[in-house]
Amino acid sequence: MKNDSIIRTVQSRITDCKPGSVFVASDFTDIAKSKTVNTILARLCQEGILRRFPLGLYEYPEYNDFLGEFIAPSPDLIARAIARNFDWKISPCGANVLNQMGLSTQVPATLTYACNGAYKEYEFGKTKIKFIKAIDQDFDCENEKASMVIQAIKALGKKNVKSSILAKIGVICSDEDMEYIMKAVEHTTPWVGECLKEVYESRTQIKEEKA
Repeated sequence: MKNDSIIRTVQSRITDCKPGSVFVASDFTDIAKSKTVNTILARLCQEGILRRFPLGLYEYPEYNDFLGEFIAPSPDLIARAIARNFDWKISPCGANVLNQMGLSTQVPATLTYACNGAYKEYEFGKTKIKFIKAIDQDFDCENEKASMVIQAIKALGKKNVKSSILAKIGVICSDEDMEYIMKAVEHTTPWVGECLKEVYESRTQIKEEKA
């Protein structure tokens, strides 16, 4: 692939995404070698197509006409880009996952993620992002929503999980999510597994009532 063609391919992948998307060099190494990708990303920054952030992150910036300025990138997208850079699998946890799933209105000052990598902390403006190594048995899910459900139940704690909350979780999960959630029962912490069963039973009951 000629250099001009490589540049167009990288740029097209970026501009096909929504403004505000965050990238790392490894997002493009299927197109060209790392050295070439880094050169192209630096050029796109010079042209104003990308904005570079610390840790090798690049944002396809979103401009707000009303505010007359570029909007800061989503901390969640930043966290996911960092995870891709380290080739980690992550899931929101603690107060972060409760907020993302609509189980709490509290917006945490520190966004915490369970990961299969190392413990790390980063700070972007007023937002802190923390990665903590997950317990494998509570994290080994092929489905992101299933991982989030497990982390949400753990965040609530055994004594604070209510049937009404488990029912709400069931409503926001799809049938595909539920398949993975039930698979997770076999390897997760026993009390979390019992909660997952209740999520499934609650969803099944609601579906039968609507039928």
